[in-house]
Amino acid sequence: MATKHEQILVYIESLAVGEKISVRRIAKELQVSEGTAYRAIKEAETKRLVSTIERVGTVRIERKKKEDIERLTYAEIVNIVDGQVLGGRAGLHKYLNKFVIGAMQLEDMMRYTEAGNLLIVGNRYKAHEYGLRAGAAVLVTGGFEASDAVKKMADEFELPIISTSYDTFTVATMINRAIYDQLIKKEILLIEDILIPLEETAYLNLKEPISRYHTLNKETTHGGFPVVDNAKRLVGILTSRDVIGQSLAESIEKVMTKEPITVSTQTSVAAAGHRMIWEGIDLLPVSDDYGKLKGVISRQDVLKAIQTAQRQPQQGETIDDIIKSQLHQQLNDRLLLEFRVTPQMTNAYGSISHGAYTMVLTEAASAVLKTKNRKDSVLENLTVYFLKPVQLDSLILVRPCILDISRKSAKVEVEVSLDNETVGKAMLTFQLLDR
Repeated sequence: MATKHEQILVYIESLAVGEKISVRRIAKELQVSEGTAYRAIKEAETKRLVSTIERVGTVRIERKKKEDIERLTYAEIVNIVDGQVLGGRAGLHKYLNKFVIGAMQLEDMMRYTEAGNLLIVGNRYKAHEYGLRAGAAVLVTGGFEASDAVKKMADEFELPIISTSYDTFTVATMINRAIYDQLIKKEILLIEDILIPLEETAYLNLKEPISRYHTLNKETTHGGFPVVDNAKRLVGILTSRDVIGQSLAESIEKVMTKEPITVSTQTSVAAAGHRMIWEGIDLLPVSDDYGKLKGVISRQDVLKAIQTAQRQPQQGETIDDIIKSQLHQQLNDRLLLEFRVTPQMTNAYGSISHGAYTMVLTEAASAVLKTKNRKDSVLENLTVYFLKPVQLDSLILVRPCILDISRKSAKVEVEVSLDNETVGKAMLTFQLLDR
């Protein structure tokens, strides 16, 4: 039977898009405590089922598909620009497909403004009216108000008119940043992207005998299976190591490994892969917040997904991408990488940031390993034992050197120099993976 928390989430998902909800309403209609209702609404916000806006309340919004993640709702715009809704609250759940900056003559501006747009403009009252009539929502910058007639029109057309204290340029930058961040998130592979769902997953019940394990083993050739109770809650995992020497009639509950390592659907594939390698496991159960089994992933699934993702074109550059593009290999008998410190890689004092520096070290060490073997490598440990500040626009040389390499691991020392002076040294340990 579903918990009260789950029942609330199902109820919220059943609501019409654009409908307002509140803690008090949920508590009253579903006869739960306000604390339970509050926690469920917060989770619904995390799952992008609702959006909470200051001075407006919580509104049911359409859940985004991953391929449409670059589209924002007007409700999200309110949160991004710390805005105030002046009218048209009923349209906050709608998506915008383009924003138009109103920095031109009114007639020219309206040629570019159409339904589904967001018109960003200052205290130009005629532009507010024309934008709404064209089917666009309006974002008023500079903290200016809108006329009562325009507010009334916004309510009639169900198109939001929003006011923000930021200037037009800052607002455009903030919206662009939000879209860009979501595009990067889109490119990060999550467990939900590769999950083998519960309907296709072979699993065991803790009350079944070990003979059931052998039956599933013959049917699927898998070496391990998650174990659940009658409510489909994950309680353990059973592998070939657990059943060696055990009677076929013995209960699974007595021999299974309890409290197995699990991940959620929102865990990144890379993080799950690293954990599987470090823990030496081939099968990882996926559960929800209530411990219910959602499916499983295997090490092969993870490696295949990571290798496929590496061949896909990226939508946006992360700071890692920028750093990788700055590393230039010099052709010497020893691998030598050249790197220039750009503004994005500096801290508040104008020298290379710790994050950028460790990224340079890791990339250089990975590059030298690729010259010796064709295996993928995973960083296990990094120790920086010498570091001097490196200023903006400095051209540094990075010299990685393999100290030790075996079938499963490698140790690499990296030396960083500037103008023939050593400015950094580090030791990195990697695990090597068979492709």
